[in-house]
Amino acid sequence: MNEPPADNRILRTLDTISIVSGRLTSWLTLIMVIVTCVVVVMRYVFDAGAVWLQESVVWMHAVVFMIGAAYTLQQDEHVRVDIFYRGMSVHRRAWVDLLGTLLFLLPLCGFLGYKAWDFVVVSWQLGESSREPGGMPYPFVPLLKSVLLLMPLLLAVQGVSMLIRALNTLREPR
Repeated sequence: MNEPPADNRILRTLDTISIVSGRLTSWLTLIMVIVTCVVVVMRYVFDAGAVWLQESVVWMHAVVFMIGAAYTLQQDEHVRVDIFYRGMSVHRRAWVDLLGTLLFLLPLCGFLGYKAWDFVVVSWQLGESSREPGGMPYPFVPLLKSVLLLMPLLLAVQGVSMLIRALNTLREPR
């Protein structure tokens, strides 16, 4: 695929955003394992517990999936029923990617961002903390809810990268 240099820089930048966010987020899986071990040892060895620590594992798990979504899309590892896709020519795949991104991915990202906005803003305005006694204090809950805005943004960035790639493929002679 011979892409113009400007497209190469843009694609590299957009893909780098997804790759860096995905790789950084992947470290949360190790942290989740460590925290879970700490929770288990605290509970069964020391007969003690920390609600905020248990809550943090659930939140980290959510962050891994939500922020990791753009990285997964960038790596072309997302779930897809590819009964037809895998047998298509490169140009037809580019059409599927182009239309899928324009008709489904980007509108979904816009909708998710729109619906999450008030939810996140209210959380910050209220100085929200966990409902559980001893749970996660402010500002962790609003920070974590802000991921609801970050996920569609990162997915949209990767969607633009997919659009550029699909357009470049469609411009190539068959």
